[in-house]
Amino acid sequence: PWVRYYTPVNEIYVTAKSSAKDGLWNEQLKSDKGFVTALKHTAAASIMGTQQIAKHRPDCVIVQSESAEFTHELRAEHTPAVQMENKLRFASLDLLYAHHPDGEVVNYLYDNGMTRQEYDWFMAGEPPGYQVMGNDYYGRNEKIMLPNGELCTSMDVLGWANITHDYYQRYKKPVMHTETNVFEANQAPTWLWKQWVNILRIRKEGVPVLGFTWYSLIDQLDWDTGLAEKNNNVNACGLFDLDRKPRPVAEAYKQLLQEYGQITIVPHGELFEVTDQPATLKVEV
Repeated sequence: PWVRYYTPVNEIYVTAKSSAKDGLWNEQLKSDKGFVTALKHTAAASIMGTQQIAKHRPDCVIVQSESAEFTHELRAEHTPAVQMENKLRFASLDLLYAHHPDGEVVNYLYDNGMTRQEYDWFMAGEPPGYQVMGNDYYGRNEKIMLPNGELCTSMDVLGWANITHDYYQRYKKPVMHTETNVFEANQAPTWLWKQWVNILRIRKEGVPVLGFTWYSLIDQLDWDTGLAEKNNNVNACGLFDLDRKPRPVAEAYKQLLQEYGQITIVPHGELFEVTDQPATLKVEV
């Protein structure tokens, strides 16, 4: 097959949480056991899918897209529930990349249906192929919990770079900014440039960044409710609207590509670029 880049299962953590913990998608369950069941099945599906892909394309590149989550708790004494949630955001990638989770998380997995045999299967080793860790960041997945328990969107308190740096330190995988947008079309160009600044910043710290995606190409429907309700509401977050007319962010994206389209994954990283072109010099000698 000519395709080399794959995402076998998109946003494993979000899929499991929305379907089996928050009761919004698919099975619409609201239980810890349901969440762990969905988590282990979707993670296993990704691993087994990658194994099959690698049989036909041994040099496959697997870009695992996952939500860059974090909840800031504005309480003098932090609660166990929020602290656990901030630990569980790593659970899907821990299973995928054979990284032993925090002991409290392991107990949580065992208490909610994961067997020791299943856990050992996940920890046996990483899936094949070249693994790229993608982090999706919309600002909406970084939240603030107020003292009264209400949640509000923190929108860029830590930002993609800081949150992704935590993931990179944990897994040591090359990263990609795999999804981002805002629903307000007039604010989209500024948001695009802010995300790109995040990428440039983390590259300076030595983190290899392989790519960036504005999601999506066209406007979406009902993502303002996370697909929890069918309202047919158009979210003006695409590079193009549903009539295929470019939005202002499309011009900003074009400028970004013209200026940065040929940069390497890390500063001065020409050595790591794999092409069939002969070596070239930036200046004549």
